[in-house]
Amino acid sequence: MSTEVIDFSKMEKGDSLWDKAWYKFKRDSMGKTGAIIVLVYFIIALGVWFGLWGTAWSDTSDLLQADPSWQHLIGTNQIGQDVFTRVIYSTKVAFEVGLVVAVFSTILGAILGSVSGYFSGTWIDSIILWFMGVLDSIPFYLFVAAVAFALKENPFAMHIAMISTFWTGTARVIRGEVIKLKGQEFVEAARSIGVRENKIIFKHIMPNTSHILLVQGTIAFVAAIKSEVILSFLGMGVKDGVSWGLMISESTQDIQAGHFNNFIASSVFLFVLVIAFNMFSDSMQDALDPKKVS
Repeated sequence: MSTEVIDFSKMEKGDSLWDKAWYKFKRDSMGKTGAIIVLVYFIIALGVWFGLWGTAWSDTSDLLQADPSWQHLIGTNQIGQDVFTRVIYSTKVAFEVGLVVAVFSTILGAILGSVSGYFSGTWIDSIILWFMGVLDSIPFYLFVAAVAFALKENPFAMHIAMISTFWTGTARVIRGEVIKLKGQEFVEAARSIGVRENKIIFKHIMPNTSHILLVQGTIAFVAAIKSEVILSFLGMGVKDGVSWGLMISESTQDIQAGHFNNFIASSVFLFVLVIAFNMFSDSMQDALDPKKVS
């Protein structure tokens, strides 16, 4: 995380939290580097989505376990599939899983966390806290296995399981923030003029937690990608298609035969994306911290 001291005196006095955060983020070289790398990965994923590349990931050839060449940049696997094409296609799968889980778990956590925080100390808060405690007490991979079994090989079983568990972290953070915000003057003013409680929560309080939700979303994105790799490696993840986790799982037999292309390609692509997104997330968390940009 950057320790650079930013001179906010050069900014206008009325600048918002977002303006100050952007001012600081622009001067964080680590954060910008991470953002650029993530953008490159996103462009790769977009290319796969639009069918520009990576579409032949399942095609086989007569070249089995071939070494890297101009025809196959990272070689082929044990059935002649191009490793480079498969690792490119897996980038799209990683972004699909990361975005779906991050968006839905953040939204669910924001809603339940806001309701819990606004009604803190009441039976509503107690029920939500109890529910979060129950979910947090279940081992994650055991819960995923149970969901996968219950949904009978549903391709979205992994997504549902991750969303069902990841939202609790966001909810706890938002709950604490809402408990502080509900005592602010703008909330008291809304109550005094008869604004309904649901409008106070979702129209007046939740928008003031957007900076926290953005950071929580990036954390969930990275966690979802890493979880997908582990689950796919264990056979509980991606069912139709290929992912970095499946490629690592396939490589266990390749390594025994002295072929490391599958393992190295998938591991490096995963490692670089996770590190870059962590750099980007840390930079955003630092930039959006009100204590550091006020």
